[in-house]
Amino acid sequence: MKLKEINIKNRRATFDYEIVETFTAGIVLTGTEIKSIRQGHASLVDTFCFVNNGEVWVKNMNIAEYFYGTYNNHEARRDRKLLLNRKEIARLQKNGKEAGFTIVPLRLFINDRGLAKLVIGIARGKKEYDKRQSIREREDKRNLARLFQKK
Repeated sequence: MKLKEINIKNRRATFDYEIVETFTAGIVLTGTEIKSIRQGHASLVDTFCFVNNGEVWVKNMNIAEYFYGTYNNHEARRDRKLLLNRKEIARLQKNGKEAGFTIVPLRLFINDRGLAKLVIGIARGKKEYDKRQSIREREDKRNLARLFQKK
């Protein structure tokens, strides 16, 4: 049985931030949360990560309540712990404290073993002119694709 491919992206992150380094982390979830993610009912809009007491947490990630969940259903926007090794956490903590840097979730997916993974990145905020440059590059790619498609 082939599961449907789950790949939830945070498009706003790549527009607002320049990604310096990425990590893949596991997420501590309850039963109804993973069922809801497998149905594709999750969002990374307005999410961010922070390091607290040597643990990495994702805040404001929305996982919709599971439709068939009863009183055991989860809270949609609770803080969720991320699973990384010590070296990765130390690097995140060091770079996250620097001015202008933040830790941003980029993509949520289900791996081959059926586990939910979150790709997070150390990001530097873009200036307004950088955003205009990104828009211009995206439009140029779209125009080139349109030209090649006509031929």
